[in-house]
Amino acid sequence: MPEDAFFESGGIRCAADLYRPDTGEEKAPCVVMGHGGSGTKRLGLPRYAERFAAAGLAVLAFDYRHFGASAGEPRQVINIAEQHEDYRAAVRFARDLSGVDPARIALWGTSLSGGHVLTVASEDPAIAAVVAQVPVIEGWHRGRGLRQRLTWDITWRTAQFTAAALRDIVHDRAGRAPHLVPVVAEPGHVAVFTEPDAKAAFDELGGESVGWRNALAPRMIFDLPRYRTGTAERLHMPVLMCLADRDLQASATFAAKLAARMPNVEIHHYPVGHFDVYLEPLRNEIACTQAEFLHRQLSR
Repeated sequence: MPEDAFFESGGIRCAADLYRPDTGEEKAPCVVMGHGGSGTKRLGLPRYAERFAAAGLAVLAFDYRHFGASAGEPRQVINIAEQHEDYRAAVRFARDLSGVDPARIALWGTSLSGGHVLTVASEDPAIAAVVAQVPVIEGWHRGRGLRQRLTWDITWRTAQFTAAALRDIVHDRAGRAPHLVPVVAEPGHVAVFTEPDAKAAFDELGGESVGWRNALAPRMIFDLPRYRTGTAERLHMPVLMCLADRDLQASATFAAKLAARMPNVEIHHYPVGHFDVYLEPLRNEIACTQAEFLHRQLSR
């Protein structure tokens, strides 16, 4: 069972789960994990963390401020800059933990946080390794993928979501609570995801029974197109990219082109969609690949 841990980021208390390996090593390497988008630390992350701990790695899985067990108001609001700072604060905290080797800290991210870890690592050359799973790296390329599969239904749904996002911004500027929409919903509803595979993935990961909330402030769509990851050439530490070649949420093609400019990268391609990486049996296969990579790169 993980230990409860807490650290501050931007003056706000963030909650984390700390997994310690049963290896007897005086100071173990540590993987810092944050989920993607609205995801929280117990929405599927324990299965990765347990796999990594079995490979001899400590794991610090945390909730961003405004989400899950972490503090911060308003709730359910994604702020890219704040989530980057939460990663940095988690790294500082991990480096000071007893039983953790501060020189062997790795970052793990998936979907939106797959882009976060590349940005944060590019600014911190002391990071020892990075795992980026189906990373959302550049909002423009995500939008281009959506436009390439436009139908009247998708166009109408996008217009409705944009209207909800504008309403949410009005709420924010008026000092009101966020105008929230579901993260996942049935087709025909206004939500971040209405694809059947998205609902299956969130259900498989535990859904609201593990502290995740099916609600999000839609204003985040106006932040994503401006999102940049930093300079790939600055990522001199080993990087593992796990890409879904049929991904409709993040461009695997763009991620592969970016990875080609990284000095020390391994790329694994999977012939699946964005959400399939969270479903068995593929999830276990990918987690084993990641555990082997992290063990290999972080071993003394």
